[in-house]
Amino acid sequence: MRIDRRTFIAGVAAASTFAITGRALAATTLKVAHSSPEDSLIQQGLLKFKADVEKATGGSVKISIFANGLLGDEGPVNEAVGDGSIDMGLGGVVDAIDPRLNVVSLPFLFDSFTKVHTVLDGPIGTQLKAMAPAKGYEIIGVLDSGFRSFTNSKHPIQKPADMAGLKMRTPPIPVAIETIKVLGALPQAIPYGEVYTSLQSGVVDGAEPELRDFYDAKWYEGQKYLSLSNYMWMANWWYANKAKLDSLTPEERKAVLDAAAATQAWYRTAIMDSYAGVIAKLKEKGLEVNAVDTAPFAAKVGPVYETFSKEYGADLVKAVRDAAAKS
Repeated sequence: MRIDRRTFIAGVAAASTFAITGRALAATTLKVAHSSPEDSLIQQGLLKFKADVEKATGGSVKISIFANGLLGDEGPVNEAVGDGSIDMGLGGVVDAIDPRLNVVSLPFLFDSFTKVHTVLDGPIGTQLKAMAPAKGYEIIGVLDSGFRSFTNSKHPIQKPADMAGLKMRTPPIPVAIETIKVLGALPQAIPYGEVYTSLQSGVVDGAEPELRDFYDAKWYEGQKYLSLSNYMWMANWWYANKAKLDSLTPEERKAVLDAAAATQAWYRTAIMDSYAGVIAKLKEKGLEVNAVDTAPFAAKVGPVYETFSKEYGADLVKAVRDAAAKS
């Protein structure tokens, strides 16, 4: 059967239109979940990520962000990304990937963001990220949860003895729980989404928050004293379901990873720049702020390192300590 040339050209054009339309209709949407408020720095970073990905892929990959624990607290989100019901998550609770990721949160390990980032961008960071694929995850970035300090409603904390008997909220992360216990307080592992009401109701006397979270989530409304100690740095590990990432085209996958790297770079500058302003705002809210001489506190945390050298591996803890000291 002979096909008219014009009919053939029209058919090819129609097929091309269908292919393009089908591709647009089949755009991949990646669901990203985190526990921080909608006006937080984390959310701002993810909005940047969304814009960058959607522009770079021409809309073939879309990002849907679920803030404020809408899809669950950090632990459940971590597990859900593993089973594929959520595509990406952020948070410090990453036991479903590997508890050893929390080795970078050992107490008094770092004293500046610059040192943290130097270690994360070096061989230690590569080693830690390599723990994820075997569990079905891929770590695409590390956003600072930041340095943590002491707050409470009873009195300023100036020396370790001031911690005695205080019921202190910690995230459900073993290294944080053990550190607060060794320092003499009573750690209470409470999920992020329950902290505000726990502080307001007096279920706990205080907390050891990162300052941005402390301000963004309005935890200060249930506290009177802020004692600046920078006793621990924590990560917001940014991870994805590996199978989902691998299902993207190579160009789309690269666009997602490039956007994540750009967001991480932006976020690092933003959080460092924000700290002085946050402290000033907290003072305006009526908090009494004092600086802590950390030497007596640091002298007490040897048992924490002994405990987690056994749990995480002595070689890994030593490698991280050495890298931190050299950074």
